[in-house]
Amino acid sequence: MNISVIGGGKWGQALHFAFSQNHKSIITSRTKKDVANFVSLEEALSNKYVVIALPAQIVGEWLKQNFRYNNQKVLIAAKGIEASSGRFLNEIFSDFVPTESLAYLSGPSFAAEVMKALPTALVVSSKNKDMAKEFCAFFPNFIKSYADDDIVGAEVSGAYKNVLAIASGVCDGLELGLNARASLIARGLVEMQRFGLSFGAKEAAFLGLSGAGDLFLTASSVLSRNYRVGVALAKGMKLDEILKELGEVAEGVLTSRAISKISKERNIYTPIAREVSLIIEGKSPLESLKDLLA
Repeated sequence: MNISVIGGGKWGQALHFAFSQNHKSIITSRTKKDVANFVSLEEALSNKYVVIALPAQIVGEWLKQNFRYNNQKVLIAAKGIEASSGRFLNEIFSDFVPTESLAYLSGPSFAAEVMKALPTALVVSSKNKDMAKEFCAFFPNFIKSYADDDIVGAEVSGAYKNVLAIASGVCDGLELGLNARASLIARGLVEMQRFGLSFGAKEAAFLGLSGAGDLFLTASSVLSRNYRVGVALAKGMKLDEILKELGEVAEGVLTSRAISKISKERNIYTPIAREVSLIIEGKSPLESLKDLLA
């Protein structure tokens, strides 16, 4: 079987590596990468199975400029909420691809560990369960994959956990201790679930790989870009300086603003996400801590 990966960042390359174990995988990106089976965008889009691993904030514009639907089956490997519009990725993609041809990838998956063929488990969510299973079959034996139909649960979990990872990084950057971090992550999981349920997600998503699994990973390791952003914010670094030094996209930065805005409009209680967005805008992390404890 042939599969295309669009996006040459670390996550796109990790997926390309994983799919290449048992199938022919090709990859493309805006700039040429020194990667095996690198092809043009036109060739990548000609495949029946296409995986899109682009940053969430550029997906909408990229689709408008580059995507042409030709009966492809599309797996979305991005995680986030479009900050400019507050739209979920499934809403953005539904303008270009029929719902029955769309699937979403979630679960604990640091690119660096996938590239080392270390074991993990992921979820492919789609309203078309048969197609979800088709994508599951592409993963190598070191990745256990599950098919699921809760798109909203997967999307909210994947976006929200990045925001909570920033909060966790702030917690550790302030040296508040392991008790504080565990409490923050636990309450963050409740907050994430509250937000997701208001959009029709199922409770099970937040206790499984998409929710708790990805959250525990991202909120507790320096391999997480969003966690590192939080640590640096707690140390007093400016956001633009942090992102420049990071050299990669930290989806939680803009997603925190989107969640905070949506929560205010829909009257959803999301205090941790709100404080993360305020810290990013310049509020003192110690002031945010005081407000959360109050």
